[in-house]
Amino acid sequence: MPDTISFARGAPSADILPHEQVKEAAQRALTTDWETALSYGVGIGHPGLCQWIAERHGGVDPAQVMVTNGSMQADAFLFDALVQREDAVIVERPTYDRTLLSLRGRGADVRMVELESDGIDVAAVERVLAAGAKPKLAHIIPNFQNPAGCTLSEAKREALLDLARRYGFTIFEDDPYVALRFEGTQLPTMLSMDAESVVYASSFSKTVCPGIRVGYLVGPSELIARIVKIATSTYISPSMVSQAIVHQFCISGALDASIETVKAALRERANTLCSALRRELPQARFAQPEGGYFLWLELPRGTDVDALFAAAADRGVQFVKGSDFVLDGAESSLRLAYSGVTPEQIEEGVRRLVEAYREIAIADAA
Repeated sequence: MPDTISFARGAPSADILPHEQVKEAAQRALTTDWETALSYGVGIGHPGLCQWIAERHGGVDPAQVMVTNGSMQADAFLFDALVQREDAVIVERPTYDRTLLSLRGRGADVRMVELESDGIDVAAVERVLAAGAKPKLAHIIPNFQNPAGCTLSEAKREALLDLARRYGFTIFEDDPYVALRFEGTQLPTMLSMDAESVVYASSFSKTVCPGIRVGYLVGPSELIARIVKIATSTYISPSMVSQAIVHQFCISGALDASIETVKAALRERANTLCSALRRELPQARFAQPEGGYFLWLELPRGTDVDALFAAAADRGVQFVKGSDFVLDGAESSLRLAYSGVTPEQIEEGVRRLVEAYREIAIADAA
């Protein structure tokens, strides 16, 4: 069996993690902030980090900020606060598989709306609403969407906010990749456009390191207070050591330098992947990423991605099947994560993937 090349995991490779800067931040946290770091905290998380996040988001009230053990926990708390069994929730098609599992596990009425090259089909969202759906939430990943890699246009952000105001639902702006734009122009967050209609989530897992497990929510203070009560009853306080380290990392200026390092690596890896696919698999369709971790690959209709998954695994290549990100369909699609593989691994991984594709194509033709 050849060495494994994984396009499956949405995480940066170890060579671009800011090891020394995190170590220095940890030393400062345990020197200058050790009482906070080593004690129980409060439900909102580390007060200094809450203040830093509030300033980062245009000076919102720190009472609108809550820091959690990773952004998936933030998602779970928000769903606990707002989504009851059989409540309608609008999501993108495709969407992040773990969000889909979380909502389905709560018995939500998940309404998937197709993604276009510039984000969710807002006209289709309006048709769902006009037909009588009364969603509690619309879950949107606006920047470099997981798994599709696309970005919601500014016009569509404005249109979604208008629908949220008219129909009385909350937009859940799930935005862990916002800082990882390596091409094009940064767009305003929906939170900055309408703080009353939006709950915003992001994560330091993508910009500091995955192992730190620190995410956060920003939203209306009354809703954040409700979620803090859920958090407090769940774990008393989140990990104050992790949050104290992130706080020191951020206030030192290391965060911006780390982001630039990650973006440079992601740009090279995305370009390498796209070039290899165009050269080796011209029949596939995809959009060139402008940021983030992921590329959505559409193979010719009828391609058996289940068979491709097995044939690629035999060659030591891993990816995630497109069908994992939808309620049904997407059988000829897959997601490739380029964040955790070097350019050399990408070239070799694509070569093996194409070899697997040709094997199943021959089998289908036989």
